[in-house]
Amino acid sequence: MNRRHFLTIAASVPLAGMVAPTALAGPRADLWDHWSAHEPQSPKTVDHGRWDRFLARYVMTYGDGINRVAYGAVSQADRDGLKAYLNDLAMVKPTMLSRQEQFAYWVNLYNALTVEVVLDHYPVDSIRDIDISPGLFANGPWGKELIEVEGKQISLDDIEHRILRPVWNDPRIHYAVNCAALGCPNLTTTAFTAANTEALLDAGAYDYVNHDRGFRIENGRLRVSSIYEWFNEDFGGNDAGVIEHLKQYAKMPRRDALASKSKVAGHFYDWQLNDKAGLS
Repeated sequence: MNRRHFLTIAASVPLAGMVAPTALAGPRADLWDHWSAHEPQSPKTVDHGRWDRFLARYVMTYGDGINRVAYGAVSQADRDGLKAYLNDLAMVKPTMLSRQEQFAYWVNLYNALTVEVVLDHYPVDSIRDIDISPGLFANGPWGKELIEVEGKQISLDDIEHRILRPVWNDPRIHYAVNCAALGCPNLTTTAFTAANTEALLDAGAYDYVNHDRGFRIENGRLRVSSIYEWFNEDFGGNDAGVIEHLKQYAKMPRRDALASKSKVAGHFYDWQLNDKAGLS
């Protein structure tokens, strides 16, 4: 997810690897018109097998509920395979696909590009240390044009905020795209496809909301992931909308804990790299 354009309205308070901003604004969804086209009856499909095999081999689920990537263990052959997969995606014309195929295409492209960027700069403590975006105050890789599709140079920013969010208008997108941080929703262990997208989106939402990365009740006060502040407009635009979203996916007893809450008291996020090597 993009963090490059965030405006800090009030000071951030770091706690044990967490960043707990009191008020932040994220980039708004801003449609890139070219990518709104699709072919509803298109029979074309995209082969995500290379990415699926990469995820199965290197993304591991641990007892704390966080998926981590074994970046340091990725073989040269699999790095070459990842590049080949991205080259294949660059040759696809997504505007000629159905909406279902398009969604899987863009999410997988975003996540595969993110992993490749990390691998190209590994080892790093945080993806924010990969300062390749243009601009004096740029932070991280999100603004860098990383791939050309249909003759258009595209960045991670573009995929998330100019394609996925405005075209699909689904808050579950934030559980699908992965920013390579421990505070982020999990990188899936399987590739998105037209057939499994709904199941993976719901699973991502349930997993995150029912984990302490999603929200916590501390001293009777509700604190939530900074994702719900950065992209508040996607979750109803206010505290009530965020809480209703959390209730939609929270399981007992976490749902009960939300029943008396009407206000978000704070936010948190962990920017440490989602690296298997970080486990002690």
